[in-house]
Amino acid sequence: MNNTSSKAQDTMPQSEVTRLGGLFSWQSIIFVILCVTGVTVGAAYIFGATWDNQPLLEGQYYWIFIGCFTAAAYIALPAAPGHKKVPIYDIVAAVIALTVSFYFSAHAWEMVQTGWTHHILGTVIALLMLELARRSGGIPFLLVVLVLGVYPLVADMLPGLLMGIPYDFERMMAAHVFRAEGMMGITTKIVAEITLGFLVFAGVLLATGAGAFFIDLANAGFGRYRGGPAKVSVVASAFFGSLSGSVFSNIAGTGSITIPAMKKAGYPPHYAGAIEACASMGGVVMPPVMGAIAFVMAITIGVDYATILVAAILPSLLFYFGLLLQVDAYAARTGMEGVPKSQLPPARRVLKRGWPYLLVMVFLVWGLLYMRWEYYAPWYASILMIALSFLQRDTWMTPKKTYETARQIGILVTQTAAIILPIAFVVSALTITGVTGSLTSGLVAMGGGNIYMVLLFGVLACFIMGMAGLAIVAYIFLAVTLAPAIIEVGGLNKIAVHFFIVYYAMVSAITPPVGAAAFLAGTIAGAKPMQTSFTAMRLGVVIYFVPLFFLFQPSLVLQGDLMPLTYLLPSIIAGIMLICAGFEGWLLGVGLVRPLLRLPLAAAGFAFCFPGLMTSVVGGIISVVLVAIVWLDNRRQGTVISVK
Repeated sequence: MNNTSSKAQDTMPQSEVTRLGGLFSWQSIIFVILCVTGVTVGAAYIFGATWDNQPLLEGQYYWIFIGCFTAAAYIALPAAPGHKKVPIYDIVAAVIALTVSFYFSAHAWEMVQTGWTHHILGTVIALLMLELARRSGGIPFLLVVLVLGVYPLVADMLPGLLMGIPYDFERMMAAHVFRAEGMMGITTKIVAEITLGFLVFAGVLLATGAGAFFIDLANAGFGRYRGGPAKVSVVASAFFGSLSGSVFSNIAGTGSITIPAMKKAGYPPHYAGAIEACASMGGVVMPPVMGAIAFVMAITIGVDYATILVAAILPSLLFYFGLLLQVDAYAARTGMEGVPKSQLPPARRVLKRGWPYLLVMVFLVWGLLYMRWEYYAPWYASILMIALSFLQRDTWMTPKKTYETARQIGILVTQTAAIILPIAFVVSALTITGVTGSLTSGLVAMGGGNIYMVLLFGVLACFIMGMAGLAIVAYIFLAVTLAPAIIEVGGLNKIAVHFFIVYYAMVSAITPPVGAAAFLAGTIAGAKPMQTSFTAMRLGVVIYFVPLFFLFQPSLVLQGDLMPLTYLLPSIIAGIMLICAGFEGWLLGVGLVRPLLRLPLAAAGFAFCFPGLMTSVVGGIISVVLVAIVWLDNRRQGTVISVK
């Protein structure tokens, strides 16, 4: 492993770090056995296999899944950063998790028929989950899970909005661990059914070399243009992030290659790190695969995954369009050139080597959108990818490659399970106490019935909840508290509201004071973390306002009447061009923007693309005047204008 990826591993959140050692170390072998068992039982359950002439009960499967991947997490995730060896207490924890979970699986029928529980062993599982929350998300995540998890014990003692139905310890633990409100409900369903196939598919793609292919493809397409390495970073991270669903894995995977290339091309370290952080963050909601949030949204809203996939297209493209414009503007303003064509891989050779990846991606989208296979589509795509791997010698699924693939899949599933499973306590606590309704009405009351005030409180809530770097946690919490309040006050489109929450929960990954993604990318780049974070905010400016646009104009998430797109989309595209020119000091096709004109140009661009008739007209008129001034300035000074 090179130095940059070593630094990445040292600074990544614990949920992204494994201590599996060598490929055939004892802990790696045990880890793979646990993960293969969990995935195999999962596939059998999803495809309706029977056991003793009876279908596998949901609770039976869930407890097998929980046992396998909780044990795997205690093998793979260290108790503290930097711990490379697996201590005896983690082995004991893994054995306990596996044994207790399998014992619960054996009693799944009794849980359904008679309400069977075991308070002592249930408490043991709860404690293991709390420690898993700490390892996967750190102390902030642990505090969220713990405080909200025990909230039912004191629900009747709290004032106002926080008052709820109280539960004693035994009833609370029964709900958290054994009932559909808790671990036998939505959170386990998300990771054990909805996302499992997609994680398997992502693991197969990555293990067969898809990450390197997408970097080569981006190089072949964009490397020769000015600022080529930065554009490669943006495009490659969009693809890679869509596959992995993880901001931090994306930064470590592509950033260890693209950040040094950007620095070599002339981008300052903080700028290179900021580009990678923004590009990796956007990949999480980039179709066609996206991260776990997309699947959580589908089940929460009650729509199929294809609806979420289609809704995500335009916001993602607008975000990456703005990011590419800023990258290009910096290169133009500083006189950068692209990588010589002789140093880039020929597109034909890249496509000849990597066409199976593109075919499989097309097959997946076809399966999701046309065939409506949903949970089954990624499993079929994985089988197709494995079959196609035998067409080229270097991607053959040899026994060793198969083992590596199983380990890669196990890492993805274990990391996802470690984050999502503990959230069951939060969801259970909010559900059984009935507090979600009071929180919703409270937010409406705080906003005085004014949709803009409610949105302001909502943005703050999204940002604060997302500060731990766990956007999915923020979404699950806010989907049941904030979303109903926004919909109630504004009568807004449900899918647009849920995307609004997702986007504003995500921005904490690049925004100070936390900015975990920007800090990681800055560490790889050798830059100051806070400087990298502020630069990432500027480069990712589009993601800060686009959610407001599609909230008030749901046609941008392809909902409702799509006719407004005919005039709205061109104005937004033009507005983004002006905003990026204002922030970066270069207007595409026109030239250098004087410092005094940069802020007015950005403000006019924002007004022009805001979905309101008056603001668009005023912003459009001012934009035309300012663009004319910039054009005349460059003509007088004889600036050479190029769009290359």
